[in-house]
Amino acid sequence: MKILFTGGATGGHFYPIIAVAQALYDRAKERKVLPPKLYFMAPSQYNPRALFDNDIEFIKIPAGKVRRYFSLLNFTDLFKTAYGILIAIVNMYRIYPDIVFGKGGFGSFPALVAARILRIPVIIHESDSSPGRVNAWAAKFAQKIAISYPEASKYFDINKVAYTGNPIRKEIILPLSNGALEFLNLEEKTPVIAVFGGSQGSQNINDAIIDGIGEIVKKYQVIHQTGRKNFDSVNDTVKVVLKDNPFSYRYHPFDYLNDLAIRMTAGTASVVISRAGSAIFEIAAWGIPSIIIPLPKEISHDQEKNAFAYAHSGACSVIEEQNLNPHILLSEIDRIVNSSSIRNKMIQGAKQFSHTNAAQKISEVILEIGLSHE
Repeated sequence: MKILFTGGATGGHFYPIIAVAQALYDRAKERKVLPPKLYFMAPSQYNPRALFDNDIEFIKIPAGKVRRYFSLLNFTDLFKTAYGILIAIVNMYRIYPDIVFGKGGFGSFPALVAARILRIPVIIHESDSSPGRVNAWAAKFAQKIAISYPEASKYFDINKVAYTGNPIRKEIILPLSNGALEFLNLEEKTPVIAVFGGSQGSQNINDAIIDGIGEIVKKYQVIHQTGRKNFDSVNDTVKVVLKDNPFSYRYHPFDYLNDLAIRMTAGTASVVISRAGSAIFEIAAWGIPSIIIPLPKEISHDQEKNAFAYAHSGACSVIEEQNLNPHILLSEIDRIVNSSSIRNKMIQGAKQFSHTNAAQKISEVILEIGLSHE
């Protein structure tokens, strides 16, 4: 069986694909069928090591992006997309997969057009509470549509929809506390605040942490994933701010957290501060109270909706970016850490929201359709 994955250019598209690939191998082994041959068709590999480790062959295709603001690139990218569709058709015909799994995003459009033309069955997965343009279009011919938020069901044909949650890689799904204090150089009894700004970091979240770090470390330890491009400036600035602070050792900056560090952070954190992307589903799986700071609407059409959909479960509080400042952030951290009833409500809300078997559910449907198409 041949299965082709396609998705946009972010970790929120890429890593759920890896999770589904892992589940496919496991499920094929359980069913005693030959392991599928997997392909990933996209403009970039995103994480070549993850593709190699999971035996996924990469097929590069160009893809243009349609921006939500005026740009001459919107015109030139039309030609890039047209060329990408031609390349996708040629490569997909050469492979002729039994099924195509699309995660959305502009990078998946050429492959989905090719699948439509070649009449190859398509399954899509929507990570957000409202669909992006590519998934909204692909839903018209997709055989099945998996969604991460129940609110997304109203945008699709209800007969095709399955509420699965968002697939999470098995490397990070379980928190790890054993050895975490030593690994992360943490104190035993001081609460830990984990700050994630998305795969590229967040300048505004970083700034709020920097501005309030002197007060924050008096009460808490901070594990701060700054993003690689921001690490040097954040680290240098914090060193100056905390120069004479007796608790400066409680601040732990990282440009990037690998899988082991993420699991250990999850095993020690009392509160997570995060954007409203795919990290929400990891936080929910870990069952940790959180403060979600969505990107504003003019930058992301979906993060605010995602944040408030997650907050509806009781799992988090939301601070909109225009209201973000160090005083509000510290006050909200205090409110959560100092109230066992609030923490317990958020933990229960996270557990109820979480679908840790999303990858398994999706892989089962892919196998069923794929086997019928062979």
